[in-house]
Amino acid sequence: MCGVFGVSGVPDAARLTYLGLYALQHRGQESAGIVAVDQNGKARAQRGMGLVSENFDEATLARLDGDTAVGHTRYSTAGSSVLANAQPLLIDYRKGPLSLAHNGNLTNAVELRRRLVEEGSIFTTTSDTEVILHLIARSRKATPEEQIRDALEQCEGAFTLLLAVGRTIYAVVDPRGFRPLVLGRLAQGVIIASETCALDLVGAQMMCELMPGQFLKVEDGQITELAPLKPRPVSRCIFELVYFARPDSRVFGESVDRARRELGRQLARQAPVPGADVVFSVPDSSNAMALGYAEVSGVKLENGLIRNHYVGRTFINPTQALRVAKVKIKFNPVRGVIEGKSVVMVDDSLVRGTTSKGLVQMIRAAGAREVHLRLGSPPVTGPCLYGIDTPTRAELIGANHSIEEIREYLGVDSLGYLELDRMIQAANPNKEWCHACFSGQYPTEVAPDPVTLRHVSPSIPTHA
Repeated sequence: MCGVFGVSGVPDAARLTYLGLYALQHRGQESAGIVAVDQNGKARAQRGMGLVSENFDEATLARLDGDTAVGHTRYSTAGSSVLANAQPLLIDYRKGPLSLAHNGNLTNAVELRRRLVEEGSIFTTTSDTEVILHLIARSRKATPEEQIRDALEQCEGAFTLLLAVGRTIYAVVDPRGFRPLVLGRLAQGVIIASETCALDLVGAQMMCELMPGQFLKVEDGQITELAPLKPRPVSRCIFELVYFARPDSRVFGESVDRARRELGRQLARQAPVPGADVVFSVPDSSNAMALGYAEVSGVKLENGLIRNHYVGRTFINPTQALRVAKVKIKFNPVRGVIEGKSVVMVDDSLVRGTTSKGLVQMIRAAGAREVHLRLGSPPVTGPCLYGIDTPTRAELIGANHSIEEIREYLGVDSLGYLELDRMIQAANPNKEWCHACFSGQYPTEVAPDPVTLRHVSPSIPTHA
């Protein structure tokens, strides 16, 4: 999962992109980058490991001159967490400098990369994003948009992209529409972002959300609609609403806050806790779920856990060791709320179980009489192939243990998951969702080894 942000036709575009990336920091914390293009078509880049705030200062932004820019925050699901894989990628291209920011995963990158290597391509990263660059560069079509289309018609999986060819930005969403992308207007310029919260931060007015397969050309703030990519069955990622997107965003036409409150309401109806004294969330992604749960159950809503906001999102940290350490740094229980009480702890999902086990131990140590865990989604039983870091079934507690075994492992008095049908009902039953990680119903062909690319040498022909 990553965040992408683009600016066209706005002076000092890099500074605006810097602000936009702040709003998208929750979508990736491993690296951040901006490519800015000036009036003469010269591209300048700054990429680095870590947070947006750690990679840009006044001197850096002053160097990134131009009214066109593309930015990226990275959370690696394909390719190691190293500087070489930081985005936007920037290359010398026959039509001018080409920069590319990608959110998603290509599911057929193994085959594409192997073919490209056999044909003489030399890769410098382990990211599947570089596959797209090679396909564009090798296309025999006449124009950049035709070359981009030619490349993407060979790709399968999730790809929400911003490409800048000189001062022209191309925005495109894969035909299944796995990941969100929104379009906004700021004065005479155009803003493109992964979520509406980034438009809000920079003061842009929301225009529309790109539909699956939609392909746009943006230059000097002017938008040209190109022919869409060949249609495929739509599969919007439901986990965007459950966890990833910010609650103040609208994703796939849905208010994230509304959806999460409804997830909590459905959870309270399905898995009540008779006699509970308080309900609280695991902040912040499940705050709205706890509100919905309290509303239906009548159990008093409290702040049982306080989050340290100077620590990143535990789930998307790249190594298990860092996840464990951050649980203790990130949360602290409020003893006065918890001590002697039967508590309901509401969380959005349970992936590996590491965070939840640590939280339950802390809540027990704070004096809770009973701990009941309620989850706003079904058990995660399969890896995501489209941009979420759940690469193997071996890492997924829900794929390898019964609910009773998980309850015992976590040390809770009861454990309740939301059923798949109820989750879909809360999101919007009239839309087509990808819920493969919960149901096993993958909308694309499943590769035999979906994690070949992670932590390997750039010279090895492999994939996302």
